[in-house]
Amino acid sequence: TAEDLNVSTKIAGNEFLWNILDNETFTEKIKDKNISRYIDEDLVQKIYKKLAATPEYKEYIAERERNYKSEVAIVKFIFDNNIFDDEAVMEHFADELPGWEDDSDMVKILMDNFFKSSSKINFLKLISAEKNEYAHNLLHTTLEKEAYCTELIQPKLNNWDAERVALIDMLLLRMGVAELLYFPTIPTKVTINEFIEIAKMYSTPQSGQFVNGVLDNILKDLVKENKIHKEARNA
Repeated sequence: TAEDLNVSTKIAGNEFLWNILDNETFTEKIKDKNISRYIDEDLVQKIYKKLAATPEYKEYIAERERNYKSEVAIVKFIFDNNIFDDEAVMEHFADELPGWEDDSDMVKILMDNFFKSSSKINFLKLISAEKNEYAHNLLHTTLEKEAYCTELIQPKLNNWDAERVALIDMLLLRMGVAELLYFPTIPTKVTINEFIEIAKMYSTPQSGQFVNGVLDNILKDLVKENKIHKEARNA
């Protein structure tokens, strides 16, 4: 049709997109992760056809002059309504990216921040080396001290067998105890509050209260036994 032959290429010159493409840390990350292997061209075509039929896109291409605010708005619209809100796209990500169901919420948060300051973002530091090291050390310590942490947890389960506690709750308790004992720079209050929130997010509605009660009781015993040693924080 005449409409098919007169396809607008405005989106290809989108200034906001080119800010991303010209970001050296972005291109480095793309190469490092070999992102091209995840691209499904048929799915991309479907996304474009769906986008092209929307009033928002038609309004965007109808504007003769480029307006940076509009450039950002249309890309955000694509992410919010043609990617994150598309069942086929989400299924594709889930199939190709292990842990996508857990990671998707964080991706949305990162994207929201990115839309606010695209040119300032260092894609190599979305997860800092410090945080990456912390996560690795916490997992390693939890596995190494699993037996001891479980030994401290068991008496606080109010006659529940450890094997009957939800798997994610037990894992969070072990990680929480490990952090209380072996991470001197992290205040005990921060540890307990963080694991309460994680339990609420990833386990049952009651898990936050459960994890709070168990960790709090364990902490009281550890303090009495002088086993908690935290470094003083600078004022």
